[in-house]
Amino acid sequence: MNVAITGWSLHLPGVRPTDALAACLGTPPGAWARADAVPADRAADVLGRKGLLGMEPAARLALCAVHRALDLPPKHRPDGPADPSAAVVACGDLGNAEAVARVARAVATEGAAAVSILDAPNVSGNVVAATVAIRFRLGGPNLMVSSGPGSGAHGLRLALTLLRARRADRVVLVGAEPGDEVATALHAAGDPASPLAAGAACVVLEAVPETAPPDGARLELCDPGGGDAVAIGPGGFDTAAEWGDHHGAETVVGLALAAHLVADEGACAADVHGAARVRRAR
Repeated sequence: MNVAITGWSLHLPGVRPTDALAACLGTPPGAWARADAVPADRAADVLGRKGLLGMEPAARLALCAVHRALDLPPKHRPDGPADPSAAVVACGDLGNAEAVARVARAVATEGAAAVSILDAPNVSGNVVAATVAIRFRLGGPNLMVSSGPGSGAHGLRLALTLLRARRADRVVLVGAEPGDEVATALHAAGDPASPLAAGAACVVLEAVPETAPPDGARLELCDPGGGDAVAIGPGGFDTAAEWGDHHGAETVVGLALAAHLVADEGACAADVHGAARVRRAR
């Protein structure tokens, strides 16, 4: 079974990729990179205002990234029955830490009655994955991976496992981290090389039968190694050093960037953190 990347997006508030990419990769950035930096409050422009009240910042960022990766019109919300063959794997380590801290303080000082009805769902560890699944009618397996900086790489392996085990025909792999005070403090306590940055990225992965005819327009995910490939990660274009550390979402940010470089910039292939290669199908 081959794995195709059928959708991808970067949603990184404050980041305009042009300068960093041109300096580090020597590639003239395409229109996607020349676009104005995404403002932090753009969620309503992408998703519409309905349903955003009380939503955690990481969930809003994730929704924006998935909306764009699915190539949906602005403010369009899918309806109809959920697709049982479409899974969600969300990656992020600090997404609801601020909500948990806020609710814990409220309970400790004023009792459980002081907790807002809007806040209560946000303390669930699965809130980002569940929010994405509900919004986009994705009814297959639903997983949230919060395993530290490696969350994105672990999420990618889980997504591939779901496809190879035929538990899903399509997996929406999304990574998101917020930039609130609590998340920033927790991240800084680990003495990282780069400060935490709020942002999200998404890649849509689909199983392709081995018998499918060659399609040079299709992007393919495979193991890295050999050949002329752009390196993304330490030793290559380091997204954390250039754009801030997206922590548990970092590998997904690299995958979405790799898809842009191969699809839009003419790169032969791109290797992401030594975990995967993106190339045109052969």
